[in-house]
Amino acid sequence: MFGFPKRSKNKTQENSLGAIFDQYEQGKPDHQNAIDALPGWSCAFPAALKLKAGNLPLYADDRINWALKTFGSIKGKKILEVGPLEGMHTYMLDRQQPARIDAIEANRLCFLRCLLTRQILNINSASFLLGDIQAWLAEHDEVYDFALASGVLYHMADPGEFLRRLASRTNAVFIWTHFFLDEAMPESDVRRRPFSGKIETKTIAGVPVRYYERSYQLANSNASFCGGMKDRHFWMHRDDILMLLEKLGYNDIVIRDENLDHPGGPSFSLLARKASAAS
Repeated sequence: MFGFPKRSKNKTQENSLGAIFDQYEQGKPDHQNAIDALPGWSCAFPAALKLKAGNLPLYADDRINWALKTFGSIKGKKILEVGPLEGMHTYMLDRQQPARIDAIEANRLCFLRCLLTRQILNINSASFLLGDIQAWLAEHDEVYDFALASGVLYHMADPGEFLRRLASRTNAVFIWTHFFLDEAMPESDVRRRPFSGKIETKTIAGVPVRYYERSYQLANSNASFCGGMKDRHFWMHRDDILMLLEKLGYNDIVIRDENLDHPGGPSFSLLARKASAAS
């Protein structure tokens, strides 16, 4: 009889046959496995779930509770969320039974973490979309009842233009943001180090707004980075934010809090509404 010659196996081949491919999860199926598969988590999950992710309890953010209480019911309304991060604010919005949430996220890892959060927390009303919010606002003609833009304005390469486009697409918006204020952040303040010292003035809707140039100083090399799309980004002056919002038609502006000592820089949160939305 004729046959194929036997191939001898060396020790390396024998060991490789027993190897476990690292792209597979060998443990018992569990949400924690999926969380661990995505690096860089910032947010925590509700404690009752006993899952380990980040440390920020944004699923119970009192700023968002205030915004929803101040605005009123969003049940059955169309919501736009800018920069959902990891979907915890989306979870809070979803629990109020809106008709739909369009949540736009540009960071790829954050987007994937949002999808996993939707799966774990059963966020049914949200559609997470990966891409640039500026392009969405420029090309999407739907008008929303309420928008949430928490932690996004100060990451923008063109924050004033973002507000202008946002104003054409929503009747009310909650904003939490850092801002520039010389009195609160003098030259000796360490929080000024990421700023180049360059100040540009841009006219938006007839309003001159000051742009303070800033860099992330390589923070984007970390998997947990959740800043803007470009290293060169700008903070707006506190007064210019309010003046521009008013010019854009938001004639009902309520400031919730103002923290000039925030370690990241002066900040405030506000709810801005147009007259039609406030009535």
